[in-house]
Amino acid sequence: MATEHPTDGTDRESRRSGPYVRAIRWMENLGETSFAYLLLSPALLVLAVIAFWPLLRTFELSLHADQLVGTGTVGEFVGLTNYVELLTGQRAALLVRPLLPTVVWSGDFPFVHGIKEPFHAALTVTFIFTIVSVFFETLIGLGQALVLDQDFRGRRWVRVAIILPWAVPIVIQGMIFYLLFQPNIGFLVEPLQTLGVFTSTPLSNSVDSMIILVFADVWKTSAFMALLILAGLQSIDRNLYEVARVSGATRWQQFKMITLPLILPTVMVAMLFRTIGALRIYGLIETVTSCSTVPSLSCLVVSSFSSRQYGTAAAIAFITAAIIAVAVSVYIAKFADTQGGGF
Repeated sequence: MATEHPTDGTDRESRRSGPYVRAIRWMENLGETSFAYLLLSPALLVLAVIAFWPLLRTFELSLHADQLVGTGTVGEFVGLTNYVELLTGQRAALLVRPLLPTVVWSGDFPFVHGIKEPFHAALTVTFIFTIVSVFFETLIGLGQALVLDQDFRGRRWVRVAIILPWAVPIVIQGMIFYLLFQPNIGFLVEPLQTLGVFTSTPLSNSVDSMIILVFADVWKTSAFMALLILAGLQSIDRNLYEVARVSGATRWQQFKMITLPLILPTVMVAMLFRTIGALRIYGLIETVTSCSTVPSLSCLVVSSFSSRQYGTAAAIAFITAAIIAVAVSVYIAKFADTQGGGF
């Protein structure tokens, strides 16, 4: 006959109140938002290691002098000297040697006339390129998305034709436009020169090169904008348009009162991605023209780093990252406004 061992319930209670059980109960009591952040915490941790650690390392390097003390050892600590000298133009002579031609140094660069500091010139050029290219990419991308949202014969092939430029690598894209506007090779040089649009050597002229770069960037990335905006258009309930037509609303009124408000968050997300990309432009400049013709902040970073000016390069890189962070914050704030204060 089996002997029963009486229990006082302590073992069962200990199992019910163990660390694992308490963790489960804690998660069950979390709100929906808190539980979502809990699930995202591993990804956020990986992102912090991958993204923020190099950023912090760059900032640390920017606080040291350019000269290396030894192999793999940064220069002496100089605090914010690199930033102060960059912003006040005291690094102009140091930056102009590895990168920029005499025309920029003398202040005759057409886009930044009167600005003699290479850093200020590159900053201005980067802002001009970003504003102009993102504006036209958004406008053309919106038009393409509106066309692709219609039901017509051959729409599939039109989508392929519009999306195709987005699949072209930057190097191939740059070589295409380099050959198009190269004198004695490109067939567009002579007609545009006859019309008075370009000079005989557009890739050596900063104004012509800037126009070519904007055109090349819009040609490629307007497809990206169109894809994102098209996704927003296709998420709109078609019954809204039926109600608007019954009410006598015109096409423009339907676009203004229904389409635009509902796709505005998608448009802003697309603009955010493209603004970040435009502020970091480097590869397209190097393949189409050169950094000496159209300098950008990334051009300064690469040229300074190649000249072993590590502290200066890190400072410019961190300033660029700070500008991008400000742009992202502005877009997020505007996006929150479109969502009624929530994000």
